[in-house]
Amino acid sequence: MAPMNDRSPGTPAAARPLRVAVLLSGNGSSLENLLEHIDAGEVNAEVVVVISSKEKAFGLERARRRGIPAIAVSRKQHPAKQVFNDRLHEALAPYDVDLVTLLGFLSLFELRGRYAGRTLNVHPALIPSFCGTGFYGSRVHEAVLASGVKLSGATVHLSDDQYDTGPILLQEAVPVLEDDTVDSLAARVQEAERRLLPRAVQLFAEGRVHVEGNRARIDG
Repeated sequence: MAPMNDRSPGTPAAARPLRVAVLLSGNGSSLENLLEHIDAGEVNAEVVVVISSKEKAFGLERARRRGIPAIAVSRKQHPAKQVFNDRLHEALAPYDVDLVTLLGFLSLFELRGRYAGRTLNVHPALIPSFCGTGFYGSRVHEAVLASGVKLSGATVHLSDDQYDTGPILLQEAVPVLEDDTVDSLAARVQEAERRLLPRAVQLFAEGRVHVEGNRARIDG
């Protein structure tokens, strides 16, 4: 059982901050949430680069305002998945990244071995339900409401080379209320996401994440 990064359990809090890359496609509210937890001293990490698959994503502007390198790798301009991922890896290469976080990133990020075991995705449902190809954004919440289930939630998992199938690290359930709309359910799920993601990043910063088969284990 090997650690999923080069930090061993019990790494002192004063150790070098975890170097985090954020990949996004939209507003960047999850990015802002992570940065706020870093600023508060709750997460021993630094966001060293933000990459967007959309040139006009507001998440890029959030990064620029904080002096974080902000790079657009347009999915539209790179319709071939392999070429698009070539450009993503080229953009990441100079930043010596410890952890990649997919925060509302709407394309498949190929790990290519280099980022295996150190890429996190946040999904707005309780995997393995309401996940996979085509389940993103409001589509997830629409499907939850249509199904009649009484619980939804948020999942942070380690990515592999498919959509939403990697080992689950953290989950939090939220109720689905009788009068919920897509927007009200989404807001409740997003609150859970904003609690889970900083916790997940800090677990990596502390070197406490291990994987056994398709299970993510937390030491200590």
